[in-house]
Amino acid sequence: MSDPREQSLFEAPPIAEQERMVEAILFASAEPLSVAQLGARLPHGCDAAEALAYLRRRYEGRGVRVVRVGDGWAFRTAPDLGFLMQTEVVETRKLSRAAIETLAIIAYHQPVTRAEIEEIRGVAVSRGTIDQLLEMEWIRFGRRRMTPGRPVTFVVTEGFLDHFGLESARDLPGLKDLRAAGLLDNRPLPGSMGKPDEDDEDPSGQTELFED
Repeated sequence: MSDPREQSLFEAPPIAEQERMVEAILFASAEPLSVAQLGARLPHGCDAAEALAYLRRRYEGRGVRVVRVGDGWAFRTAPDLGFLMQTEVVETRKLSRAAIETLAIIAYHQPVTRAEIEEIRGVAVSRGTIDQLLEMEWIRFGRRRMTPGRPVTFVVTEGFLDHFGLESARDLPGLKDLRAAGLLDNRPLPGSMGKPDEDDEDPSGQTELFED
């Protein structure tokens, strides 16, 4: 007859202990983690999805919550308490109108190639515009298209989704919602302008974006 103490070594910890483990992993991680990534760090036999579900319920109504960011999960400050963070140092970044339009096209049409961005905007996209968005880690390279030349595509990152409080790109607001919120005026849509990117760098066309 086998020793019960040896048998216990192969049994999964109680769900409450699994929940504590997931809590510790998410707290220590600088990036959102998927259920698969959580499961890979837990002992054999643990159910990362179930432990995560328990943890999410435990943090409902608290000062921090467990939220979904793209395909991952992370701790984030409760939205209604964001004003308490305003005393922190705020870094101001300015995006030109060209960069804003390029970012919007990528977000709504991803995966999209540079040529497709230029077709939608009606003007050439400068290398500096793409480089700025890549440096901010709001866009990244996607898969190459299986077309002549194998052009690279661009997609938005989880950092972009996290910054704007979105679970996925499907949560992006529609044009009607943007106008209703005062975030989009009745200026001509990209593609109706004949000016190159360099003319879009005028400070009057810049928008400030803040990061906590």
